[in-house]
Amino acid sequence: MPTGSPIVAQTHRHFIDGQWVASADGRTVPTQAPATGELLGHLARGGSAEIDRAVTAARAALDGPWGRMTPTERGRLLMKLAQRVSDEAERLSWIEANDTGKPITVARNDLQALVRYFEFYGGAADKIHGHTIPFLAGYDVKLVREPHGVTGHIIPWNYPAQMFGRTIAPALAMGNATVLKPSEEACLSCLEMAQLAHEVGFPPGSINIVTGIGPEAGAALSGHRGIDFITFTGSPQAGELVQAAAAKNYVPVVLELGGKSPQVVFADADLEKAATTVVKAITQNTGQTCSAGSRVLVERSIFDSFMQRVNDKFRALRIGTPEQDPDLGPVINARQAERVLRYIEENAGTGVPVMVQTPMPATLPAGGHFVPPTVFGPVDPASRLAQEEVFGPVLAAIPFDDEEDAVRIANGTEYGLVASVWTRDGDRQARIAKRIKTGQMFINCYGAGGGIELPFGGTKRSGHGREKGFIALEEMSTVKTVVHHHG
Repeated sequence: MPTGSPIVAQTHRHFIDGQWVASADGRTVPTQAPATGELLGHLARGGSAEIDRAVTAARAALDGPWGRMTPTERGRLLMKLAQRVSDEAERLSWIEANDTGKPITVARNDLQALVRYFEFYGGAADKIHGHTIPFLAGYDVKLVREPHGVTGHIIPWNYPAQMFGRTIAPALAMGNATVLKPSEEACLSCLEMAQLAHEVGFPPGSINIVTGIGPEAGAALSGHRGIDFITFTGSPQAGELVQAAAAKNYVPVVLELGGKSPQVVFADADLEKAATTVVKAITQNTGQTCSAGSRVLVERSIFDSFMQRVNDKFRALRIGTPEQDPDLGPVINARQAERVLRYIEENAGTGVPVMVQTPMPATLPAGGHFVPPTVFGPVDPASRLAQEEVFGPVLAAIPFDDEEDAVRIANGTEYGLVASVWTRDGDRQARIAKRIKTGQMFINCYGAGGGIELPFGGTKRSGHGREKGFIALEEMSTVKTVVHHHG
């Protein structure tokens, strides 16, 4: 919806087997605009009955038109959907902005990333090749990649449009039929995508979406005996439940569970570039990003001067609603706002120094879920603030003495998702990149936009498995060994 357009609350249904259907018991769950608290509508509240219906539809699609499509045909459909999303990107961007509270520019970038996911995997669909294995005389052996079958996908509320592309596009490219359970907090763009996919020709059952809450629809999907593979992005606590449920059916799972990602800044770095990136990495999407750079480790000799640069940039941050296109908007809901504020208040109350807190405009909507971006420092590396994922615009600044100290602190959490090092010393760049335990390592930069081509995932409590890039196609498929004895 364009800027200035009134929000019209609607009731949204599940998308199963190419049709929009209500929950069998008629239940719904409300969804609100984070920036204003205004009701956006009601989502059908699905459970085991709806998940079972969606899995059945997906299985039928594999046995029907979807399963008979060639990789080239699947790729063309993905490309067709990419073009359709590109044509409607502005409308979809406003839906995403209002649903998540993010600035409209950020939502537009998210939609472009969504387009790229379908372009990338559309182009890759017919380029997944097998291998041959030299074996005994009289034998030919080949390895072929095949789809898992029916794949389940549970995604969070922070990037619903991007996450739809990140999980569904590679699954479809490999020929799987999919069942998606999005977050009840923000998923309107996902439902729009289902409609567009249907309109461009995806067969019924190839894409199914069941909305609802995690303990009901999410739990039913995780433990369903008809699911062959699962991807989950969310909290470590929920990830444990998903993996445990899937394990009972011997189903493999890719988990992406968040992080406490460090940026390590040495005295010889380009300090202005580093400071700008450090601020962006923790305020992007109001800090509600699994890969947020929530710890900045600064060489002690420049700690005060570098943090002054960071603090000045924090003071200048603009906070507002999507149509104001600020630097950051609200957090997703009142519960998340209370959680972030509790971290801020508890740490300030126990004597952790507050270096800067961005002023909050008096004109913010009373019903919005806004929190003040805050920098703490110096922070004890062993403290809760340096160890736990806040999932908000809260930065922990930690001084270090030397390279060994920096590596120890960087690796000193349960997480290992993303990290960066800022230094002009090439040897140090190589040493740090090798020694920090993380899924992605950046040198003199942090993040890469959507990063569609770059394999993404974590170590330790950040999860396992990889999404994005060509490696996601391997995750979304299984290998069959075919041995031919021809004499």
